Formats: sequence, structure tokens, C-alpha cells
Amino acid sequence: MNEHDTGATPVHRRPSGVSDATVEALGALSKALETTERARGHLYEFHQLTGGADFELDRAVRLLREAGHAAWADRVEREIVGRNVIPGHWTFQIVEAYNATYYEPFKNAEAELKEKRRTGGHPDHAAS
Repeated sequence: MNEHDTGATPVHRRPSGVSDATVEALGALSKALETTERARGHLYEFHQLTGGADFELDRAVRLLREAGHAAWADRVEREIVGRNVIPGHWTFQIVEAYNATYYEPFKNAEAELKEKRRTGGHPDHAAS
């Protein structure tokens, strides 16, 4: 860092003609998208945890058989292993449906709204 570099991030400048109400609305939209990002992360965690449990069932089935409980092993294998978490859907399909139906349209709408508020060609309004 040189003597003129404060380490602070550049100040975001408001494009001309953008009202306080618009800034507040965009802020609320960004906050909602951040919450959606967190929800999406929880869905991925749900997917990973459920998948991990399903793979652990393979071990449980093997151990039940080794312990002489073949009927229980068969039942767990038949009724639980590889089961849909909701009718017709595995966890990855829930994540994919959420992404396609809710997350991507939300993210795209937010990005489009923000892009409309930029002043084209102005260096302080660049997207990156």
C-alpha cells in the first residue's frame, strides 16, 4: 500500500436521475436475493446430507445381514435405500427445480434492474 492508498473500497456513485426510492427498492431486492442465496445453500446441504444418509444405509444393510437380520436388511433396502424424498423426486431434482423455477429468474431480474440503473460508458458505473 502506498501513502495515497487508504485500502478502502471505491465509493459507489449513484447514476444521475436515480431517486432515493429506487435506491431503497434495489437495496431491498438485493437483500431478498441474498436470502434466496442462503436458502439455495440450505437446499444443497439438504441434498448432500440426504445423499450421505442414503449411502450410509448401504452399510446398515450389510451390517444387518452380517448380524443375522436378513429380513430387516431386505426391508431397509427395499423401502428406504434410493427412495424419492418426495413423490417422483430425488434431492438433486428439487435443487434443479428450485434453480430453474425460482432462483435463476430472480437473479436475472435483479441483475437486469441494476444494469438499467448504470450510466453507460461511465467508468464508475462499470459492472466489474
